[in-house]
Amino acid sequence: MPETGTGTGTGAAAGTDWRAWQRSWDRQQEWYMPDREERFRVMLDMVEATVGRAPRVLDLACGTGSITDRLLRRFPDATSTGVDLDPALLTIARGTFDGDDRVTFVTADLQDPDWTAALPHRTYDAVLTATALHWLRSGPLATLYGQLAGLVRDGGVLMNADRMIDRTTPRINAAERAHRHALMDRARGTGAVDWAEWWALAAQDPVLAEPTARRFEVYGDHADGETPSLQWHAETLLAAGFGEARAVWSSPSDALVLAVK
Repeated sequence: MPETGTGTGTGAAAGTDWRAWQRSWDRQQEWYMPDREERFRVMLDMVEATVGRAPRVLDLACGTGSITDRLLRRFPDATSTGVDLDPALLTIARGTFDGDDRVTFVTADLQDPDWTAALPHRTYDAVLTATALHWLRSGPLATLYGQLAGLVRDGGVLMNADRMIDRTTPRINAAERAHRHALMDRARGTGAVDWAEWWALAAQDPVLAEPTARRFEVYGDHADGETPSLQWHAETLLAAGFGEARAVWSSPSDALVLAVK
């Protein structure tokens, strides 16, 4: 069953430097996505443009709370509900936002048909997510988009920044991938930590070891997801009940799709 908790009184271990864990997660993610901050900037620009500077936000598959962190620094009057299933990343998120009553966290499986029942609000101004929904296959993702259409208020928005592959351009895709991996290899020479190494460090931490073990019981090494095209996302969002949907940012491999209810 989904579980709910606020940023206050999480029971996070005293003395743990949660901000340091946040920064290390950011650096690990930036090794894969050097333009990660740019997609966050555009996402928040479009939040302000569409729903204003004090939105009620659902941070979907929130992880350590990267979106929530940037949201609240830019818009101090915003509120955020972070939803995830990963016990280790939620431990970092709850520790980071401990004492901040603008933030609520919910432990829930997005493939559970009843996951929305644990949310503290029935509607949201904006649903934001990044680098997460590729863990779902296209069928469950289409179902999720339909559920989210019911959570976004009229005039509200959903934004998803993720890997979105156009499989009609295989030569372009191969060139982009080769270039990206060459840059990643060079970054490794300067001490960049990859996904597996980051999780190995978490498993050695006295506070994160137990939730990290539980995390791998839930997910294994990696989920068997998909990376459908931008066109698929836009068409699926329109079919789910949104009025408009298109890209508002893109890179050679990723895109940020915005849908307006």
